[in-house]
Amino acid sequence: MRESIHKYFQIGTIQFMSYAGLDVLESIKTIAKDDFFDAVEIGQIKDDAVREEVKKVLRQSHLKVCYGAQPRILGPKLNPNAIEEEERKKAEATLMEALDEAKELGATAIAFLSGKWEQETKDQAYAQLLKTTRAVCDYAKTLDMNVNLEVFDFDMDKAALIGPAPFAAKFAQDMRTTHSNFGLLVDLSHFPTTYETSKFVIQTLRPYISHFHIGNAVVKEGAEAYGDQHPRFGFPDSANDVEELVDFLTVLKEEGFFNAKNPYVLSFEVKPWGDEDPAIIMANTKRVLRRAWALLED
Repeated sequence: MRESIHKYFQIGTIQFMSYAGLDVLESIKTIAKDDFFDAVEIGQIKDDAVREEVKKVLRQSHLKVCYGAQPRILGPKLNPNAIEEEERKKAEATLMEALDEAKELGATAIAFLSGKWEQETKDQAYAQLLKTTRAVCDYAKTLDMNVNLEVFDFDMDKAALIGPAPFAAKFAQDMRTTHSNFGLLVDLSHFPTTYETSKFVIQTLRPYISHFHIGNAVVKEGAEAYGDQHPRFGFPDSANDVEELVDFLTVLKEEGFFNAKNPYVLSFEVKPWGDEDPAIIMANTKRVLRRAWALLED
């Protein structure tokens, strides 16, 4: 492609993945100072003073702010589709709090994921997830905000209720019958973990996709970083690199997701492994994206 990728996408990164375990304020400043990025995805900031400083940085930055509520679910092991109603309500409550914090930080949407499930209660879990998501979308509407559900693996690592892609499409269709502020977040790094291709996922979920992530995964059992660990591109025994990213971008182009007037967010979800340097891993990801974009046909 001769034109810049920034014409068609707001390129972002996920602060709590790219700089996992590091100082929140300083890492957000690092992203804000890097004009490669048009967007940043942040999570819960419990310290009020730090949150106020982050707000100042974000106001200065001209970055699009996105809010990931996934750690709010994964950390305390909450389940938005829990059969036990009190457990479901705990997940719903933290997502309501996430909307308030996201609004305060200048975000226009939150993203979350479904909880674990058991085969014998799958239908009940689906109904519980609808209940949770509809309640969250109702509250989001009062704040003029959107809600995105990220599609995860169903039997490898997170073992989430939603996906694979056909099941995610069914859920999104059910949600859209009542809530127009609901969408799906799809992540290239999850396609190998659901045994699906870019073409299959994007075409299956086409009407419902509102946000994108790119990253890598290791799906070879017994290999280092196996599962949903988001290692760098080029990691040993991993599934995604330049070729897979070219394929992903080609499908997005063919399916009409190159939108110059209202670009989608396309964020890095890549995490340093072990003692890897976050700055080097960030540069790695930029190189892979630039190379994939250069190989993309006009």
